[in-house]
Amino acid sequence: ESALRQARSAAGDRDIAIAGGAHTVQQYLRAGLLDELYLHIVPVVLGAGERLLENVGDPRLEPIEVIASPAVTHVRYHIVR
Repeated sequence: ESALRQARSAAGDRDIAIAGGAHTVQQYLRAGLLDELYLHIVPVVLGAGERLLENVGDPRLEPIEVIASPAVTHVRYHIVR
């Protein structure tokens, strides 16, 4: 939360973007600090790793925007409270 406070202070009235992996997303989702979630999905199968939405309750995600290409799909979700 210290990093978020610093970002809010520096951003003023502008939006704040937080980049990170599953652990970072999970922390902010559990704390109820995210308004939107941007996912960049690449068609690669991994044998192991963290699940993005594991142990975060049951967040309601409404898709706002989808941009697809053969190499990557970008999905933007609104997090419904």
